[in-house]
Formats: sequence, structure tokens, C-alpha cells
Amino acid sequence: MRREAKPKRPPNPLMRNSNFLWLMSGGVISMLGDQFSLLAMPWLVLAVTNDTLTMGVVLGLISLPRAVFLLVGGALVDRYPARSVLLLTKYVNAVLLGGLSIGVLTGTLTVPILCVVAFSIGLASAFSIPAGTTILPRVVPGDQLQAANGMLMGLRQATLLLGPLMAGGLIAVVGGSGRAAAGAQAAGDLAGLGTAFLVDCATFVISAVTLYRVRMLTLPGDGQPARVERLGTVFRSIGDGIRHFWNDPELRALCLYFSATTFFIGGPMQAVLPVFARDRLGDGADGYGLMMGLHGVGTLVGMMVSGARPSFRLRTLGATILLVDTLLALVFMPMGLARHTWQAALLMGTAGCLAGFIQIGVFTWIQRRIPPAMLGRGMSLFMFIVMSLAPLSSALCGWLMRYVPPQIMFLGSGLALWSIVSLGLTSRSLRAIALPPRTPPATAPAETPVENPSAV
Repeated sequence: MRREAKPKRPPNPLMRNSNFLWLMSGGVISMLGDQFSLLAMPWLVLAVTNDTLTMGVVLGLISLPRAVFLLVGGALVDRYPARSVLLLTKYVNAVLLGGLSIGVLTGTLTVPILCVVAFSIGLASAFSIPAGTTILPRVVPGDQLQAANGMLMGLRQATLLLGPLMAGGLIAVVGGSGRAAAGAQAAGDLAGLGTAFLVDCATFVISAVTLYRVRMLTLPGDGQPARVERLGTVFRSIGDGIRHFWNDPELRALCLYFSATTFFIGGPMQAVLPVFARDRLGDGADGYGLMMGLHGVGTLVGMMVSGARPSFRLRTLGATILLVDTLLALVFMPMGLARHTWQAALLMGTAGCLAGFIQIGVFTWIQRRIPPAMLGRGMSLFMFIVMSLAPLSSALCGWLMRYVPPQIMFLGSGLALWSIVSLGLTSRSLRAIALPPRTPPATAPAETPVENPSAV
């Protein structure tokens, strides 16, 4: 008796879309290269200056212009083709990172030049983020948009895992041991760091070439005079989005809560961790990369669990947020007690898992809560609120570490997070946050994929 042949699964239309393949390949290369610079930048400042305050200032100079000019970048993308804006930012970043690499490898880099480069990189990202979030709907048809967003978000998390590990390994191999004593500027250390920046420079060049191969689709309204708004009109529309956020009690409570948690947790993650890896653990960039890589693994696992089990939460999303942050404080506080890299890496992986789990629920709730007509402004505003506090927190942590060891910084951040959770428990609006019925927007979510700002 002949066994009936199973019907073949139809091929994934995205894998047959050459435009998407070019966009995805360039995006993955660019996101992977970003991890090299993200890991090398704080290590470079410590190797050159051995000053935690300077490190916090440099990290702040990257984040501050990105946050301040993010809404302006969104307005510019509404006035000019997003592909052209994104290509320009890639050229700028390639020049900046190439120059930075030359300065590091030749030993001619100075702190003022480093600050200018850091500020310029942050400013360029303020325009590349909104440009990247508006290109995808012009590359794939509307019925493939959700699948394309999901694929890019998953690949982004994969680069968060592989990137730090690859960057740490490269710096360690090229630089010898990859370890720098306090204040040392060994040629091997600088060689590894300069090579890491050179790799990121090359990824921007390659991603620009792939972006040239992408052919854009035409959406309704493209090319019409009404699409080019006056700058005053753009600012008034931003004001409408701010008023909508403030007049919605639950949106307002969520933004205030995440502003506080970003300030007290985002700073230690950026500024304290590399110092802790060097001074407490006695490790180099490879150990720091391992910790950040395990954090990326945890984030990916948390997102997968949240996507597979969307109902796996307490009675409301707000109560789940408070519970997760309570557990996150318990993970964060003992970080300073770790004596080996693997111990800190396991804690970082656990923290990433908790953060990734709640991140999906939060962004989904915001996307469903905000009316489709102002979804783009709402998501940009939420990103602006969160991102504008990270540089301030990094600079403050850098100054505090002149007087307070990293172990106490971790403990203080965990206690601060507990205090924020306690205040959140008193907020009825925050506790009442729950996922509404699934009512997807009628229009294509051109600005939905906030998880992959640099995916292209």
C-alpha cells in the first residue's frame, strides 16, 4: 500500500524577496558591527584615561544627542526619502569609525577628539533610527510586514549574543591578553581596540552597498506635496502626541515608571559593568564580552517565552512588571559579590531573560493602546523618554565611581529599583495596566519595529 506523499510546505515568500534579502543581510552585518564599537568604546576610554568619569561622559555623549534629536530625525525622515537619510548616516559613521580606528592604532587619539567622535556617532544615530523604522514597509508587501519585523527582531537578538563574544575575542587575540592595567596604554591593547572599530567601519560600508541594491516600493501618499509638512506642523503634531500620553493615566504612569528604572539601572549597565569586569574580576574585554553575550542570550530566551506564552503573567500586565522588576533587583544586587566571570555572566543572563520577557508585553501594550493615527509619534516619544535618561545616568555613575566601588553601585541600584517598585505598588493606574483585546491597526505599522532601530 503506497504511502501518500506529504504536501510540500510552500516556500517562505520573504526568502524569495530579493529586496528583503538585501535589506536583511546588510542589517545583520551592521547590527553585528555595532556590538564591536559598543564593547570597545568604554574599554578604550579606560585604557587611555583610567578615569571612570571620563568614561561616563563619553558614553553620555553618544546617548545624549541620539535622545535629544530623535524626534527631529523623525521629522526629517517625513520630509526626505528615508533610504537617502539612512545611506548618509552610514557614510558618516564609516568616516567617524575609520578615523577613530586610525587614531587608536597610531596612538594620536586625544580625549577631546574622542568626545567629538562620540557626540557625532550619537547624532548620526538620531537620524538612522527613524529612517530604519520607516524603510521596511517600503521594501516588503503589507501582508509580509509582520513576518519581516519578527525575523529582523530575532536576528537583532542573535547579534546581541554573537557580537560581544566576537568583539571580545577579537580584542583579546589582536591585543594579546586583552587586559589593561589601570592607566596602561599598551600597544597590544590599543591594537585590539583599533581593530574592533575598523571592523565596525567595514560593516557600515558593506551595509551601504547592500542598501543600494534595495528597490523601494511606493506607498499611498508617497511623492505627494501634502507629504512634505512644514516644520511647525511637525512640532505641533509632536505636541499632540505628548498631550495624549499625559492625558492617558496608564500611559503616563508607565512612562514615569520606566523613566525611573532606566535612570537607576541603565547607568550601571553601561558604566559600572566594564569597570567591575576589569577591577573586580581582573578580566579583559573578552570577559566583558562574555557577560554581555549571556545577557543577549537571556533576552532572546525571555522574548521567546513571552511570544510563545503571551498569557503567562499575573492578573494584569502592570502587576507582572512590578513582579519582574522585584526579581530583577534580587539578581542585580549580588552582582558585586561575583568573583569569577562565569558567575557575573550567569547573573547577566538571568537579568536579560527577565527584561526580555517583560519587554515584549510592554511594547505590545503600547502599540495597542496608542491610536493608529499617532502610533509613530507615540513610539518615538516613548523611546525618547527612556533614551534621554541613559546618558545622564551613565555620567553620574562615572562620577560616583571615583568615590564608590562598583560593588556598592550594584547594591545601591538594586535597592533603588526596589524603592521604585514600592512606589509603583501605590499607583492604581500602573497596577491596572492590562493587555486590551487584540485589535490590530488597519494601516501597515510603518513605525512598529522599535526593537530593530539599526536593523538596516
